[in-house]
Amino acid sequence: MTEQRDPRDPHDPRGKPFLYVVVCAAGIAGDVTTLIAAAQERQWDVGVIATPRALAFIDAEAITARTGYPIRSAWRSPGDPRPLPPPDAIAVAPATFNTINKWAAGISDTLAVGILCEAYGLGVPTAVLPYLNAAQAAHPAYRQSLDRLREMDVLIGTHTPHQPDSAAAGAHFDWEEALDLLAPKLDDR
Repeated sequence: MTEQRDPRDPHDPRGKPFLYVVVCAAGIAGDVTTLIAAAQERQWDVGVIATPRALAFIDAEAITARTGYPIRSAWRSPGDPRPLPPPDAIAVAPATFNTINKWAAGISDTLAVGILCEAYGLGVPTAVLPYLNAAQAAHPAYRQSLDRLREMDVLIGTHTPHQPDSAAAGAHFDWEEALDLLAPKLDDR
């Protein structure tokens, strides 16, 4: 029988691959447990990184109970242990206009965006599921940011921007698309 990774020990090399789920402040962020559950069903261990504003949109206690890891949102102090193991892959969902543009520009002003910027240099496969409205998507900076992320080999989901103030904005958000996008990248490792 193979021993399982000890989820309390981020340095335990045994067990499942580790997925960081980066969650941004969007109306559907509270449904991120859909992605977490799907990843766990596909044999991932999962840790959540939230933008500071996303914390108000998610159930931190439920997510921590489900993953076995604390949600990270702020940098740790020097000398503090790393609460999560290094990621084998990253899924950014939902990804907001703000986070996408800051990430593409290399503006590392939050832990979440800092991790995304660093992931590029480390070669960590990363998938992003944009979630924004059509008015934001029309801005030229957004298109340029997506082009820059593609140049960085970031895998970009296909969600169609919703109309501003749409009540059904998140109805067809495909959380599992991030896992589907990452699967071929991980098979190559």
